[in-house]
Amino acid sequence: MNRDKKCPLLSKSSSDKEIYQYITSSEAGWEYLNFMARTLKSGEKWVGETGNNEYLFVLLGGNFSAKSSAGNWTTSNGRKDVFSGLPHALYLPRNTQFEITPSGGLLDIACGWCQAEETFPAQFITPSDVLGMGIEYRGGDNASRQINRILPPASGCNRLVCVEVYTPSGNWSSFPAHKHDIRKTDPVTGTLIEASLQEIYFYKINKPQGFALQKVYNDDRTFDEIAEAHNNDVVLIPEGYHPVVAGHGYNVYYLNFLAGSDQSLASTDDPDHKWIYGTWKGMDPRIPVVTIDMNGK
Repeated sequence: MNRDKKCPLLSKSSSDKEIYQYITSSEAGWEYLNFMARTLKSGEKWVGETGNNEYLFVLLGGNFSAKSSAGNWTTSNGRKDVFSGLPHALYLPRNTQFEITPSGGLLDIACGWCQAEETFPAQFITPSDVLGMGIEYRGGDNASRQINRILPPASGCNRLVCVEVYTPSGNWSSFPAHKHDIRKTDPVTGTLIEASLQEIYFYKINKPQGFALQKVYNDDRTFDEIAEAHNNDVVLIPEGYHPVVAGHGYNVYYLNFLAGSDQSLASTDDPDHKWIYGTWKGMDPRIPVVTIDMNGK
């Protein structure tokens, strides 16, 4: 993990290395969530074993074949990069051996994993599956963004949640700001109101000089940081509210992995900004940023 001296929540990319992001839960200073992003060239292999963890691999660019003790899968219409279509993903349960190899060129792939107490079936998630789960266009005006569900709440897994988000140039995202750091339930119904979740934001920018700004803060501002994220950087969200703004001129992608008390996205809005809901006039016409028709082209 390559922590930034100016902002301890920011892990800078090691862009000259095959494994350009590698963050363990112990390095992050939390209990569950781990993350890796890496490339593989033709002829190379990623061989591993999930141990007591559940894993989710997300295809960022290229194609891959996966052989595992839980099954075998191959992509054929993988996106060129994250701005060129919807994702493939592979969920593997505990105690699964795996081997991932690129198919026909450079492979760019990310993986999130966390400790699991239960074993679930493996899942191979295709762009059609992502489309079937529903592409969400959230917010409005200059807070419009596109959300692709990859491993949403109610998926067949223990703790992991995963979505990817596209924010057009100059727009706000994860806004109005929300948090998920204290588990709360309704005292009468027992319904989950807020989960306690650790989260990573893994960034891709559509131009190499682009950037996003992310603020992470709590109610009393005893925790208050601003991270400047560039291509392949990671921002850690251990607590607090965490809005994002895309630098003007640059479309911003981020991949969210979450893990914690519940396989959920239950959160609480910053009360200072809840008034913004319902004020938008319409969706930004630049949404959607990616569609399934872009895959494999």
